[in-house]
Parts: sequence; C-alpha cells; structure tokens
Amino acid sequence: MSSQDRPVSSFKDKIKSSWPYILTVAIIGFVSLWVRILPSDRVLLPGGIVKFTTNDAWYHMRTLFVLLENYPHRMFFNPMTNYPNGSYIHFGPLFDQMMAVTSLILGMGNPSSQLINTIGAYFPAVLGALTVIPVYYIGKYLGGHKTGILAAILIAFAPGQFLSRSMIGFTDHHVAESLFSTLFMMFFMLALISAKEKNLRFEDVFNKKFTVLKEPLLYSILAGVMYSAYQLCWPGGSLFLLIVLVYAIFQYILDNFRNESSDYLGFTGIVTCLVSTILILPFVHPDMGFSLYYYSWFHVITSLGTMAGFVALSFIEREFKRKKMKSYYYPLLILGVGILGLICIKILSPSLYSLIIHAPNTVFRIQQGGPSTIDEASSIFYDYGAFTMSKVYSNFTPTGFFASLLGMFILAANLFRKSKPQEVLLLVWSFLIFLAIYGQNRFAYYYSINVSVLSAYLGGLLLEKVKWSELDQKFKSNVKSPADIPRALKFVKVEQVFAVLLIVIFLIYPVYGSAMPYTKMVYGQPSQPWDEACTWLRSNTPDPGMDYNAIYEAPTNGEMFQYPDTAYGVMSWWDFGHYIETIGHRIPNANPFQAGIGGRSKSINETNRPGATTFLTAPSEEEASAVLEAIDPRSDKAGARYIMSDAKMATSMFQSITKWTLDIEGYYQAYWIDKQYISLPTTRYFNTMEARLHILDGNGLKQYRMVHETEAYQTDELLYKYAYNFILGGNIPQVYTGYVKVFEYVKGAKITGTVSSNETVKINTTILTNQGRTFDYSQSTTADSQGRYEFTVPYSTDGPIAGQTQFDTAPSGSYVLSYGDTTKEVKVSEEAVLKGEQIKV
Repeated sequence: MSSQDRPVSSFKDKIKSSWPYILTVAIIGFVSLWVRILPSDRVLLPGGIVKFTTNDAWYHMRTLFVLLENYPHRMFFNPMTNYPNGSYIHFGPLFDQMMAVTSLILGMGNPSSQLINTIGAYFPAVLGALTVIPVYYIGKYLGGHKTGILAAILIAFAPGQFLSRSMIGFTDHHVAESLFSTLFMMFFMLALISAKEKNLRFEDVFNKKFTVLKEPLLYSILAGVMYSAYQLCWPGGSLFLLIVLVYAIFQYILDNFRNESSDYLGFTGIVTCLVSTILILPFVHPDMGFSLYYYSWFHVITSLGTMAGFVALSFIEREFKRKKMKSYYYPLLILGVGILGLICIKILSPSLYSLIIHAPNTVFRIQQGGPSTIDEASSIFYDYGAFTMSKVYSNFTPTGFFASLLGMFILAANLFRKSKPQEVLLLVWSFLIFLAIYGQNRFAYYYSINVSVLSAYLGGLLLEKVKWSELDQKFKSNVKSPADIPRALKFVKVEQVFAVLLIVIFLIYPVYGSAMPYTKMVYGQPSQPWDEACTWLRSNTPDPGMDYNAIYEAPTNGEMFQYPDTAYGVMSWWDFGHYIETIGHRIPNANPFQAGIGGRSKSINETNRPGATTFLTAPSEEEASAVLEAIDPRSDKAGARYIMSDAKMATSMFQSITKWTLDIEGYYQAYWIDKQYISLPTTRYFNTMEARLHILDGNGLKQYRMVHETEAYQTDELLYKYAYNFILGGNIPQVYTGYVKVFEYVKGAKITGTVSSNETVKINTTILTNQGRTFDYSQSTTADSQGRYEFTVPYSTDGPIAGQTQFDTAPSGSYVLSYGDTTKEVKVSEEAVLKGEQIKV
C-alpha cells in the first residue's frame, strides 16, 4: 500500500488529507462539462428553438413531454408510431423521470416548454461530466490517487461515442447507461475491497457482527441500487450482470486454488442481486413474458439467477474446503452445475432457455443483412465487410486503444501472482466489453470507461517505477504553503519528469486533441429540409384523430390497436420516423426502433414481409400499392396515405434499404467512363418505387402524386439522372430537385373514353411545385379492340378542398388528352381523385 492510501486516524483527518484530490476531481468535472456545452450556440437557437442531436433524442423529448403532461404516469405503449400496430416503448423510465423531476423543480411545478427543452439539451452533458467521479474512484482503488486523477482526466476528454453521446443536445439514455453502469462497478468494487479487508465470513452475518458487515453491506446495497438505475435506463442492462457473474466464477476459482475464503464475494453478490431484484420488480410488465427488450420476468429471473449463482458457488466452495477436495475439481463441478441448471431451465421453460442462450448474440455477434446497415450496431472492426481500425482510432485514439490491450495483458499476467479482486474485476469487465464492441460499435461508449481506467493503470505503474509515491510523500511533508513549492522542486528527479512527459504526450494529449474537434461540429437534427417538410405535414394534412399527448392502453395480447377511421400512416425509411411523429404529429409506418421495416430476416427464400423496405424496393407501382394495402389487414384501409422521400434515400442510402430484403443484386453496375469504372444505377433500380417517386417525380404513376417538396440541395441526384438518360435513353432534366418530397397515395380519378380500336392515347399535364419548379406528368395507353381506353390520374386540376390535403404542388392547367390529330382538355376535381370517380371524355 502506498503512503497516500494509508488509513488516517479520523474522518476529519481523512477529509483534510483528501481535499486536494476532491478539488482536483471537481475541476476536472467542470472542465469536462465545459467541453460538452461549448456548441450550445448551435443547439440552443434564438427564439427558444432547440435542435436536438439524433432522432432518438427527439423521441426522448416526446416521451418526456407526455410524462410531464400526465405526471407521474409515463407512456408505455405508443400508437403514434409504427402504424397500424403501434410500438411498446423499450426505453427505461429513469432517464425521462430525472429530466421530469428537474423540470418540475426548476419550473416550480409548471415548467414551460422552453425550460423543458433546455433541461433536456443540457442533461447529457451534466451526466457525462459526472462520470468523472466514479472513474476517479475506480482508478484510485486500483493504483492510488495518481491513477484515479489520470483516469478522470482521460474520461473527461475521451473522444468518440462517449463524448458525442454526452454532448449538449444528445438527449439519449446512453450517457446515463455509462454513468450508472460505472457507478455500479465502482460500488461493487468497493464492496469487494471492504469485505475482503474485513475478512468477512457468512458467520458474521449469522452472528450479526455489524462492525464487520456495516461497510460492505452499505457498498453492496449501493451497488444494487446503481445496477437497478442502470437497468432502468436500458432494459439490456443484464449485460453487466453477465460481467459480474463471469467475474465471480473466475474469482471463486482463483480463491479456491489459493485456499482463500470467497465469503466476501458471495456476500457482496447476494446482497447486490437481492437489492436489484427488489428495485426492478415494480417495473415488470407481466404481459411481456420473458423479453430482453422490455421490462419482463426475464429481468427478475436474471437477477435472481445471478444471486442463486453466488449462493451455489459459495456453497460448493465451502463443501470443497470442508471435504478437503482437490482444487482442480472445483471448475469442473461449476461447469457441471451450470450445464445441469440450463437443462432444468430448458425443461421448465423452453422460451426462457432460448432467450438466455441467444441473448449474448444480440451483443457479441456481428450483425448480418439489414441490421448490419444500422451504424451503431455494426462491428467496430468492420466497415462494409472489410477489416478497419478507423472506427477504433476515432473512438479511443491509437495509443489509448493499445494501452487498454496492454493493460488487460498485465492484469491477466497478474492472475498468476497475487492479483487483487478489483484487478480481476477490471480484467473481466474490460474483456467482455471489448467483445461487445467487436459485435456492436455502439458499446464504444462503455469501452471508453475501460480505456481510460486501463490507460491510467499503465500510467500509474509507470509512476510507481519512478518512485512517485516517495515524491508525493516528500511534497506533503515539506510543502505547508505555496511559498514552499520552489524549495520542494529539488526532490523531483529527471526520470519522474520524463515519466510525466510520456503520460502527457501519449495518453492525455491524444484524447484532448481528438476531443476538441467535437466542439466545433454542426449539431442539431433534423436537417432543415426534414424540419420544413414535417412542419408542412402537420399543418397541411388531415388530423389523424389521435390525442398526441395522451397515454393509451396497450391492446390485448394478439389484438391490434383500434385506431379511429381518420388515422393513417406515413411511409418513409425508418431513420425519419421520429421526425414524422415528433415534428409532424403524424404516424410513421417505420421508426428508428427498426419497426415497420418488413423484408426478410435470414434467407432470401423467406416471404418478403410488407413494410418500408418492401414498398421502396417494389419493382412496380402495382406491387408497391399491394404492399401498402397489406400493411393494414383491414380491407378498407391502406397502410399509408403519404410517402416522404429524401435525396439520400434515393441515392447513397438506397443500398442499405435493399439489404433488409436480402435481395441486393442488380441495382448497380460498373461502367467504364472517362478512363475509370463508375458504379451507376441500372434498370432494376429505376423500376423501384423509390426511384419512380424521387428521381422521376412520380411521373406516370396512377395513384401517387407529389403534394410538396422542399428546397433543393446538391446531392448525388444529378449522377442518377445522368445514368437514367445514359442507360435507359431517358430525357429528364439533369437538375437538383426538392431534397424532401411528400407524395400522397390516392384512389385516382378514372378518365375514360373511346377512340379508334388499338389507337395510342396520351395524357399529360405540367406540374408546378411549391418551389416554382415544373415537370411533366404523362401517361400513354392503347385502346382495346372496342376503342375503349382508361387512365387513372392522381392530380386534381381544381385545387385542394377543406378537410383534405392542402397541397401546394399541382397541375398548372388542365390535362391534355391526345390521339391522332385530336387534343382535348380535361379537368379533374379533387373529389374525383379522392373517391376514384369516373370522368367520361
């Protein structure tokens, strides 16, 4: 034990001894907060406007406003998304409750919308800065104050996902996950240290030796509270129970080989799991059965199961010692008991067994197919199937990442010596989170904690090598006032200065240099076109007849939510579902929870389920309309009334859309142009509904009409239009058009007439958009043997009517019908378009 870690005689002396470190950590915390709120002028805009970062942040603010509207009751089922099914909310309640309580306190019971939005924007930055505290204490109990201070500095500036998800405006629960999971590990570690130092035995429990039990019990209870807080921010918090259970198995085995008691570990684990079980129980939804994603009996069973594991491991260890059995049998018996337990679970509850067996795949396995396109769910080491270190370096810096690997190697080597429980815990914790980022890079915000602690652990070892503790003690003995500092500098050795320089250059400066660019980024979503399009949608489309801030009961298991007849869906790609709901106050078919996507899961031989991917990749208008009709099982209702598309959906994002169908071939082909190969879209691409709507403006479609478009931006749209003209011999203008376009799915007016048999008949009009742009709309058909023809057209020439879409994109004149040398003008009313009425020419 270094001198700085020796116990002091009293609480007063302890505070006196620790205040320099407390002050240092406080300063680091405030610097950490300052870094995170630097972009406030790009998030908090004039007029009380707040631009939240990411779509999930908008959804958290939606659930927060519903909570405050109905306080203390929160929304569990939301029918305003994933039409026509609605979605259960898998977000934990704690993150929203913390913001709600803060809003109610600062707003004196009646907070304004601006205050709520401001609190929501600042909240992740505050939680990110608070994470400095548990990281300091974890570092301190691994290598003393110097290690703790260094760990606090490193996490304060840790770049990548930990920093980005704790910046102002990133109002999502991820930073709360990081804070509470780290607090959980800190208190669990303190409980282990305290119980082991006091040589705690189960007999102390039975004999009520509170002098021995008091401190370990307090830390264990706090560990259970923090684990519950962590899990109540994210249902997937069972990940850290797995970490603790794996650690416990290793620690029991090590203690058994060393002939040491593990009662300290059993006591800590049992109390922690018991507390977490009690606290999570009130939030369980019995109708969820065994679900990993919603608070269900699975979360109770895992806590109780982990507690039972600690009981079993302790009992087995005691029996081993009582019977003086050989230590190498102990791991074999643990393995046998584990297998037997799984067999029993499989017999008693096959569904629970399946969930337990497959749960690790959701974290540690690399995603395939559609899920592989979710940026945060892709492996940190792979990008489009190719190995890469770029995401690793951007999240941790090269020196930080490799320092973490070296730190784990040293901790693993310590296993063969007298390793401490906290060192084994850090090793198992770090290794499992490392496996987690291999499966999904989103867990980089967890691994940043491990990188900071492991890097500080290495730095602490280096300082120990140059006898930093001796220097620290000399400074304490000789520096009584600031005037004494110059004289005390004579105690500093060259190797100590060199060690500090190495730490600054290789550990601190890289994270600082990587962190500061985050303060200069453009924050705030959605983009201006999506904001404008959703605002237009809210003001110019019929009210779906839903109480936006009401709390709705979930439908009975197996039944559909009963929407009013006025409700309808809005089809778009899942990325934009929350914007459609929170800004547009309309009901998206698909959302960023990957609900409503449709497509296939494992094999191309599966039935292609109706949803966003199936609609957007449909190879004809008829098949696309069939998808919309199939989404809503009611025969008289379509799954969507409006379709929203943006330029990225039609260009750079399109390949990701196709992956959800598992049918990705043939949409693009390489062409030799200007002495290089260029990948261009093919006929198959231009036949898709997405291309017909966005690239071709819906020209020729019978039941889809553009009703609004936003301002144009420079995108890959021109390249796609060039390809259409080059490959298919088209003649569309190669100009930028609306970045976001809104289309309406209508029955279409039926224009009929008679001409000579087998004669070609054409109909066309010029569409004028709200941006002042014009494009041609035309169809062509051949009369039958009786001379009869029919066109279904989606645009009305008379303008909008009350209670329906107030479109601002429409024909600039009548339809022109032509055959032979004859031309006729045809007017079409809005009622005829909406009701599918016939117009005879």
